[in-house]
Amino acid sequence: MIVLTGGGTGGHLNIVKCLLESAVKKNLDCIYIGSENGQDKAWFANEERFKTKYFLSSTGVVNQSKLKKLKALKHILKLSFKCQKIFKEHSIKAVISVGGYSAAPASFGAIFAGIPLFIHEQNSKSGSLNSFLKPFSKSFFSAFEKEVIPYPVGEDFFTLARERKELKTIIFLGGSQGAKFINNLAIKLAPMLKEKGVKIIHQCGREDYELCEKAYKELNINVDLFAFHNDLASKMEEADLAISRAGASTLFELCANTLPTIFIPYPYAAKNHQFFNAKFLQDRALCQIFTQEQCQNEMTFLNSIFTMNLKYISQKLQGITQKNGADLMLERVLNSL
Repeated sequence: MIVLTGGGTGGHLNIVKCLLESAVKKNLDCIYIGSENGQDKAWFANEERFKTKYFLSSTGVVNQSKLKKLKALKHILKLSFKCQKIFKEHSIKAVISVGGYSAAPASFGAIFAGIPLFIHEQNSKSGSLNSFLKPFSKSFFSAFEKEVIPYPVGEDFFTLARERKELKTIIFLGGSQGAKFINNLAIKLAPMLKEKGVKIIHQCGREDYELCEKAYKELNINVDLFAFHNDLASKMEEADLAISRAGASTLFELCANTLPTIFIPYPYAAKNHQFFNAKFLQDRALCQIFTQEQCQNEMTFLNSIFTMNLKYISQKLQGITQKNGADLMLERVLNSL
């Protein structure tokens, strides 16, 4: 039996989901250790394919005062001892961390207990926890490293991939929690896109759903608006172009779906990792990147929307990632035990 740990946001949790699906195919039993905070419980509290789940009172350490950091670290240490008891109870053979603050207790617990720790880093710039734990890990997986493991992406994104040729539909993606800037941009551009006959799909997040719904009604524009969708691949399939944040999970889902994208990286992401995630594609001439400031020039932004070589980018995106990222990760883990 193995432990899958980590989360906090949809990007981390998507990887847990992919690894769980791969483990089920291999008849490999898993337990999940996450946090009471963040999105962990919303994703997995009712997930019956885990043998059991533990949601601990873990919290983040980054951007805290020195005193709060010390208190948080002391609490993580306490929780790591609790995790060691969990490992012993379930005869755990390995711990796979996908990062995020909710991965800290089980990751430290694995090190203290002498259980092999495997880490997946989702971003081009490693997070603080993963950077610290990397020297203590048995293996470190990343789609951005020299020794590449394909990023774990749900099979439906590959299955619903298609070549884009003509701009008929745009999808705005703000990530699992939505993004106010992208929401406001979508509403601002909506009249001009409607004038050009372009349909809009908009993932706005739960917090801004009512505001966005009201704004589109006032504009008298019919939009496929949703807060969150369990079948995002089908929404991507409808689109010919995406305007999106650049979280790693979203980026590789877009690649798997061969959907050309204009990325607007979240400017306050740790180590500016969203910019460097998108730069991975920009360096291959397979996306465009706009800062939030650059988006203020509406004519330049609109020109980019309507002049992207959709067919070329869509074709080339097919070679960026592959289906079996989670399977390869688990095979590496099992072969090294």
